[in-house]
Amino acid sequence: MRTNKQILTEYVIWHFIISLIILLAFLLIPCEAARANSAEEICEAIWKAEGGELSTFHYGIRSVNYLTGKGEDYDKAEARRICENTVRNNRRRFGEYGHKKFKTFIEFLGSRYAPQKASNDPYGYNKFWTKNVRYFLKVASKSK
Repeated sequence: MRTNKQILTEYVIWHFIISLIILLAFLLIPCEAARANSAEEICEAIWKAEGGELSTFHYGIRSVNYLTGKGEDYDKAEARRICENTVRNNRRRFGEYGHKKFKTFIEFLGSRYAPQKASNDPYGYNKFWTKNVRYFLKVASKSK
């Protein structure tokens, strides 16, 4: 017959093993949240996904008045600032409520940054936005 001490020891060992397995599963399963990209990295991926230097709207930002005559560098910097603010603000929103509907931050950001069936997307290109941004983030992380 086993003593209470033996039962308790066995119980503790099994719980330790199960906890260790769960911990290893979290460490080994690749996920977007494993390494959060900075706002700068995400903006760089958005820049490329939106067409880079060939884009009509830098970073896909349409709210910048590109006809002010202040120059290309000013327009690009202003669009970059708006992009970074958008990423930071939406990261906070994702933590507050976006995680309930979307699995990843990039999916959430895509739903707001390039919504599908938007009036300014007559050809439906926004459906590729999330995939393209993920691709450029992955390429950037491999080059580090």
